[in-house]
Amino acid sequence: QVQLVESGGGLVQTGGSRRLSCADSGRTFSTYTMAWFRQAPGKEREFVAAITRSGAGPFYAESVKGRFTISRDNAKDTVFLQMNSLKPEDTAVYYCAAGLFFSSHYYRVDGYDYWGQGTQVTVSS
Repeated sequence: QVQLVESGGGLVQTGGSRRLSCADSGRTFSTYTMAWFRQAPGKEREFVAAITRSGAGPFYAESVKGRFTISRDNAKDTVFLQMNSLKPEDTAVYYCAAGLFFSSHYYRVDGYDYWGQGTQVTVSS
């Protein structure tokens, strides 16, 4: 069974950096497409980045392209999100997600089968 646990959230100043981690306690991490989504107060959950099980892609939302980097370490059952040049609009709860299959709908919430509990990232202006 997949159990995703995010860490690394916190308070950071505008322009700063933060690295999020998502660890899977199961044994099938390497078979999943992994992604990060985020949800700001009063808004819908939105796609941030995705990476296939082989590391292909990665894929990014336009709003984070050039600032965020998704990566994975299959040997450690962990996916990372390196966030640089953070802006106040990046403030949100960040969720890790795992999908059994990769499809052209990688940016959709319903494209993923398992979710973590989320970690709060707050960017102060």
